[in-house]
Amino acid sequence: MNCIAFSLEIFLFLFCIAIVAGFIDTLAGGGGIISLPALIMSGIPPLMALGTNKLQGSMGTATATFMMLHKRRVAWEDVKMLMLSAFIGSTMGTVAVQFINTEALTFIIPAILLLIAIYFLFSQNYAAKSSEAKVSAGIYTRFIVPVIGWYDGMFGPGTGSFFAMAGVSLRGQGLIPATAVAKTLNFSTNIASLFVFLAAGKVVWTVGLLMMAGQMIGAWIGSHCLYKINPAYLRILVVFMCGGMLTKYFLTF
Repeated sequence: MNCIAFSLEIFLFLFCIAIVAGFIDTLAGGGGIISLPALIMSGIPPLMALGTNKLQGSMGTATATFMMLHKRRVAWEDVKMLMLSAFIGSTMGTVAVQFINTEALTFIIPAILLLIAIYFLFSQNYAAKSSEAKVSAGIYTRFIVPVIGWYDGMFGPGTGSFFAMAGVSLRGQGLIPATAVAKTLNFSTNIASLFVFLAAGKVVWTVGLLMMAGQMIGAWIGSHCLYKINPAYLRILVVFMCGGMLTKYFLTF
């Protein structure tokens, strides 16, 4: 796949997409909603696009995770077991997706992206302050986090938002703390999935490395804005970007 020639315009397009995706993913989650369709509509087969998306996305979540830990927005002791559970779930999901017909992914991926976009469009705003937890820490760590991790390994887009939603709705966290924790869990799922895709040789290195640079820039900017911008506004942008990408996707195929 690396032998396929990409035009300068495609490289520039994907680099810019990675910056936007890294920025939005750090603030509101859902960066994969932007980057994955962009990879597919650039001519990369779905399974290769999933692997390449994990490569470039891992840099964004790694940057965000470093910033959250460095700024003490997240404590390592509080997230290490959650990250392990997310890692295990993502590994299982990524192994499972290797056995799915790639032609099926051509239809499954846009369908899931559409459902996520619709959910974001009609979902209510998340709570801004902490509330009472609805599930115990044990259940959350052993069941909820691995299931979301499995989804990330299987498909991916919207995982950061799902982790944030789970933190708010199930663990009673405030929106901003839940988003900060979500970055560490998303990093864990991305790395786990990436290892499997690398072993399977499902990564386009030229594109992935370029987008990693863009992701790092976007995530660095987003990390500095996380405690200054209301993520609810960015969710509207995610919906519009997703709609545009899906429209282009269907026109391409």
